[in-house]
Amino acid sequence: MEDYGRFLALLVSALLVGFLSVIFALIWVFHYREGLSWDGGAGEFNWHPVLIVTGFVFIQGIAIIVYRLPWTWKCSKLLMKFIHAGLNTIAMILAIVSMVAVFEYHNARNIPNMYSLHSWIGLTAVIFYSLQLLLGFAVFLLPFAAVPLRAALMPIHIYSGLLIFATVIASALMGITEKLIFSLKNPAYSTSPPEAIFVNCLGLLIVIFGALVLWMASRPHWKRPPEELPKVPRRSGGTPEGTEAESTMTDCSNADKSDVGFNSEAARKRNLKLDEAGQRSTM
Repeated sequence: MEDYGRFLALLVSALLVGFLSVIFALIWVFHYREGLSWDGGAGEFNWHPVLIVTGFVFIQGIAIIVYRLPWTWKCSKLLMKFIHAGLNTIAMILAIVSMVAVFEYHNARNIPNMYSLHSWIGLTAVIFYSLQLLLGFAVFLLPFAAVPLRAALMPIHIYSGLLIFATVIASALMGITEKLIFSLKNPAYSTSPPEAIFVNCLGLLIVIFGALVLWMASRPHWKRPPEELPKVPRRSGGTPEGTEAESTMTDCSNADKSDVGFNSEAARKRNLKLDEAGQRSTM
């Protein structure tokens, strides 16, 4: 990998900042708010910021860069797809639970739902994230989608994943600011009480984490390399001798599996197209 040391430094920084964001969210709700509960009170609402920061921000960010980890490049591509999909599924479940907590809290307190820009953008992000996950399962994880379809949808899948992640961060920043404005009355948010300063620092951590993830995900030289097909000697007439072997990424525990034979040059080209167009998923 090019600039391995820089990538490793950014990865460690992202993990540290993301973990600190989760810790800050927990300190906020336990030290400054009413803790966590599920009884329709303020403690139930507090699940919302904790689960959003943990799942929708931190875990989703890890899912985005999981393909960039160079020590996984000898692992089975299918295994990495399951890890990527599993992390995104966990993030989606936590986001949905956080939404349920908000709606139940609002309904118990007779607070209107879906009136703020934060709620509009947040719900939109959850809906599109769910669609992104379902489309990813159907097209890139299951073996039924045609190669041209995968090739056409891959750029859209990558772009929409990064866009949703950035939208989630923007919505989280709006949400914590909205919560502080509504909650801090005496002293007011404008007077910068300790809670306001602490939660503003949480917002900065979320922004830094998002910036690190987006930077690592957008560097083309840190992408998982395409799988190569080894060439076999040709006869004097130029016809392939025997079969063409397919080089596949192996399981993490065994990097030497048998090659798969192909009977013609056309089959070799179709396999190469499948590898480069249908399997080069970075999201």
